[in-house]
Amino acid sequence: MTRRRSRPSRDRAPVSTAHHRRLTNPFEPLRLLSDDQVAAIHDSAVRFLAEEGIRLTFDEARQVLVDAGAATSDDEDLMVRFDPDAVAAAVESAPSIIELHAPNPDRNLTIGGRSVAFVPVAGPPFVSDRHRGRRTGSMEDQENFLRLTQSFDVMAAAAPCVEPTDIPLNVRHLQSSLATLTLTDKTPFIYARGRNRVRDCFDLIRLRHGIEGDDELARRVRTWTVVNTNSPRQIDVPMAMGIIDFARMGQLCIITPFTLAGAMAPVTLAGALVLQHMELLAGLALSQTVNPGAPVVYGAFTSNVDMKSGAPAFGTPEAFKAAIASGQLARHLNLPWRSSGSSASQAVDAQGGYETMMNTFGALLGGANWIQHAAGWQEGGLVASYEKFITDIDMCQMIAESLSPIEVNDAELALDAITDVGPGGHFFGTQHTLDRFATAFYEPLVFSRANFEQWTEEGSQRADERATAVWARVLAEFEPPPLDDGVRAAMAAFVERRTAEGGAAPD
Repeated sequence: MTRRRSRPSRDRAPVSTAHHRRLTNPFEPLRLLSDDQVAAIHDSAVRFLAEEGIRLTFDEARQVLVDAGAATSDDEDLMVRFDPDAVAAAVESAPSIIELHAPNPDRNLTIGGRSVAFVPVAGPPFVSDRHRGRRTGSMEDQENFLRLTQSFDVMAAAAPCVEPTDIPLNVRHLQSSLATLTLTDKTPFIYARGRNRVRDCFDLIRLRHGIEGDDELARRVRTWTVVNTNSPRQIDVPMAMGIIDFARMGQLCIITPFTLAGAMAPVTLAGALVLQHMELLAGLALSQTVNPGAPVVYGAFTSNVDMKSGAPAFGTPEAFKAAIASGQLARHLNLPWRSSGSSASQAVDAQGGYETMMNTFGALLGGANWIQHAAGWQEGGLVASYEKFITDIDMCQMIAESLSPIEVNDAELALDAITDVGPGGHFFGTQHTLDRFATAFYEPLVFSRANFEQWTEEGSQRADERATAVWARVLAEFEPPPLDDGVRAAMAAFVERRTAEGGAAPD
């Protein structure tokens, strides 16, 4: 048996990551399209909406738009054609900067301009970890991912990381929202899956904030949702209902066309982008017709499918280019915009890392304000992975540090230290280094910088193996954010009452 040598502890005092909470991108966004090309895509989308339109299957949504001057065909095709002037007015009324107010004011966010918010995986029906393998998601898993989200400042908002399939659908929104509002103090998410379910969640958020009535709730943006259009050219009942309900209440709606080139969108990127843009404009017009000034984020999810299997592909060159182009289209409308960090990989492997980084860097270089699925997304969105959540957190934290400015002053220029060391020396022992070494560089959460001998001595663990230990430790040490006992009791009582009443089924 080989005895391992004892080593001095390499642990450092905990370093604050509070500066990861409100990130700003210092880099100028890249341009892939010329101004003329951006204008051509926009003008083509507006013209198509006027001539051909979008199918809206929700009667109330069609009526709202018709009352504002839109045109419809017969009742069977459910198409709505949009007046270009009305589309232009909707673009003009939507805010370019959105302030999100979390239960904890220290978690408030600004969305728009140069802001960047990383948001975790959302919606997979399955989860995986190295101990238990791949399995259907449960409320326990959702609660664990909420704990992980709360534990890392670089995750800007709470998300529905896992679909808890062990909870009946009619009360799932109640249990998930209660968990979100007690285990995190970040801006919560609400699924747009029906009017009564959204109403329940609005009421829970009012209780969490200690506010009375809808008027007070509507004064600030306190929650968010994602509306996915049914590409190509359709918005279904719950999605249209969600746009209307969130607009009326002045809450954030991220309208995201599901435009995968080759399947739900044309195989060409230009075609996929014009479809994305027209569907976004249709949703935006509905939102602004209901409530001019309602907060909307331009959602961009354009990627492609694998033409051999038909499966969604992420982290592709096409997704990278589409993200940069989408940023240009969103800025053409002066809207904040959402992109994604995604992967199609089935494992926490090199493919998963490369694809997520490709998607994320396309978003960052394109100037994205909201990067969804930035941690934990696996298998094309079917799986939320515990280990990938941790490795992605390390990536997001490194990006956050990369966005921080370089300080230039007398102390940072270190001219005295350079003089003291002299030619051919080293800086390990200088006072300048000793005063700063503990916080001078980013210390990885899970990535290893050990030499081969040290790595072998410590068990030859891969990154995913080290990630298992990290998420297990974080969950074991987790303490929920402070919450007034009266507020907690009021939310629990609301959930108990609504559950006894039968909850609410999706529309």
